[in-house]
Parts: sequence; structure tokens; C-alpha cells
Amino acid sequence: MTVQKRRALVLFAHGARDPRWAEPFQRLQAIVQAQSPQLHVSLAFLELMSPRLPELALELIDAGIDDVTIVPVFLGQGGHVRRDLPLVVDELEASHPAVSFRIAAAVGEDAQVLNAMANYCLAALE
Repeated sequence: MTVQKRRALVLFAHGARDPRWAEPFQRLQAIVQAQSPQLHVSLAFLELMSPRLPELALELIDAGIDDVTIVPVFLGQGGHVRRDLPLVVDELEASHPAVSFRIAAAVGEDAQVLNAMANYCLAALE
């Protein structure tokens, strides 16, 4: 018998002092959740906003999630994605070895995302 993993998708953003900054990320979370209602979709932040990734991960684990994919909602693979995020995930993996954590590439590295942004920029001319 195969045990089905309980999966979660975490949209990971930087965070800001102004709570309005998170609104597009919250809309993205709602869109993704609506497209995959069987999946647990959460939003976490590196700093300045809650929940931060470590506290969200604990909530997910307490809820029985054992497979977490983290999508950095950043335009590029800068220092936060290359250095800070892996350090946080390393600590989570060390303290929760039964949970699988995976970090996807930054959303802005995807060709479809870049093409959508290019289309938006060009449409601004009209």
C-alpha cells in the first residue's frame, strides 16, 4: 500500500512594512488555490510580515503536511533566494527530517512569466 503525501505549495515573498504591499501576493494565492482546491496553498514572507516561513512550516507540519514546495515569488535568483531561503529550508529539514521540502526557481526566471510581463509592458504603450 502506498501512503499518499499531503502536499502544500508555499508562495514565498520578501515582505514589506506596508501591509498593502502583500495584496498582489494574496490575490495570487487565491488564484492558485482556486485552480487547485485539493492543494494547501499558503503565503509566507522572508521578513517584515507574517507568517514567516519557519512559523508557517510548523503550522503545515502540525496539520499533517509532509511535502512542501516553496515557490519564491521574486523576479530573480538574488541573494535572498540563493542564500537566505536555502538556510531557512536547511534548518527546517534538520528539525523535520520526515518532511520533504523543495525550492522552485524564482517565478521571474520562468519564460512564460517573462513573456507575460513583456506583453503587459508593451500594452502600456496603447
